[in-house]
Amino acid sequence: MKHLALVVFLVLLLQQKHVNVQVEAAGNGFITTRGVHFMLNGSPYYANGFNAYWLMYVASDPSQRPKVSAAFKEASSHGLTVARTWAFSDGGYSPLQYAPGSYNQQMFKGLDFVVAEARRYGIKLVLSLANNYESYGGKKQYVNWARNQGQYLTSDDDFFRNPVVKGFYKNHVKTVLNRYNTFTGVVYKNDPTIMAWELMNEPRCQSDSSGRTIQAWITEMAYHVKSIDRNHLLEVGLEGFYGQTTPQRKRLNPGFDIGTDFIANNLIRGIDFATVHSYPDQWLTSSNDESQLSFLNNWLDTHIQDAQNLLRKPLLVTEFGKSSKDSGFNTYQRDLLFNTVYNKVYSSAKRGGAAAGGLFWQLLGENMGTLGDGYDIVLSQSPSTANLIAQQSHKLYQIRKIFGRMRNVEMWKKARAVRRAEWLAKNKGKQIGH
Repeated sequence: MKHLALVVFLVLLLQQKHVNVQVEAAGNGFITTRGVHFMLNGSPYYANGFNAYWLMYVASDPSQRPKVSAAFKEASSHGLTVARTWAFSDGGYSPLQYAPGSYNQQMFKGLDFVVAEARRYGIKLVLSLANNYESYGGKKQYVNWARNQGQYLTSDDDFFRNPVVKGFYKNHVKTVLNRYNTFTGVVYKNDPTIMAWELMNEPRCQSDSSGRTIQAWITEMAYHVKSIDRNHLLEVGLEGFYGQTTPQRKRLNPGFDIGTDFIANNLIRGIDFATVHSYPDQWLTSSNDESQLSFLNNWLDTHIQDAQNLLRKPLLVTEFGKSSKDSGFNTYQRDLLFNTVYNKVYSSAKRGGAAAGGLFWQLLGENMGTLGDGYDIVLSQSPSTANLIAQQSHKLYQIRKIFGRMRNVEMWKKARAVRRAEWLAKNKGKQIGH
């Protein structure tokens, strides 16, 4: 995709320091993949987006729904077109699923509202179906449910192995995918507002560092999801740690050995694109900001390269951020991290590479501090970070726009060639002119 007009345009674009955000809504079509690209309505699609795990929880209370609407409106005004959020809440306080196969309809209506409002604001959704961690239930809750039914289980990692637990999870997947939206009247599996399903938020199986347990679980669950829903994309929910498939890459892992394998897991049939998370401030707590940014640069470069050359699938940076609770935190350091991620995505995208977008963790609206975790961004209160976000949205939109124009030119050339061939065939043997 080396086109002079595109290169000149993008160089000019990079010189802009302030932009008026003008992006198109994500549109009504299903997002698909073609090679290393996401595609929407025939053109490459790039995702500048955000995480907001709390959307269903807040929307389950009708009096709080304006907060969800306001968050989508603010996100849309900054050109954000993809939101990742939870489609699970298992057991505990305000559950979606309060027992295996038993659902709180008020919470489900909250998720219905989230999907409807995302559609209204032109935002696509990545919906995660379970949690590795205890918050909102997680694999621990599933294992406890199985224990209550007489299963002898010794580890939360039995989530990935036990047939009863896997049956509970499969039933949840089936229930969510077949959910009839009470606001839109569209079954979830038929709704193009949803970009993708995520099997699990950050799956980890530390009891089997060989990677075989999670590899088998992903294989089984990817088949299950695709047997129900062929419309939507599917991803695993991985953080990006390397495993046994590429031992030379394991040195890049920040000291974690958690039973996942970025290469093998993402090569599984039915997994449509790869994901990577990055939290240098969590993973390298004893390192300074400079060392953390160096790690981030290398981490992203390697994953983009591997998505391009080994996986041959798109890559989405589905979580990144810097906590205000970090010692010595300042907004400038957070902006440096955001800029690093955005530049890596943009540099790949403008060359037709595998990096297709980034979703920061996490977006909050005003007066929602109780849901904050240090990583939260309130756009109206974070002008420098908000400006970076808006610039990235604009730059990715312009790439999509240019590729769209190039596609139209190619289609016009092909149509002209067909018409000329038809004309020549029709006039074959006839004397043309005088």
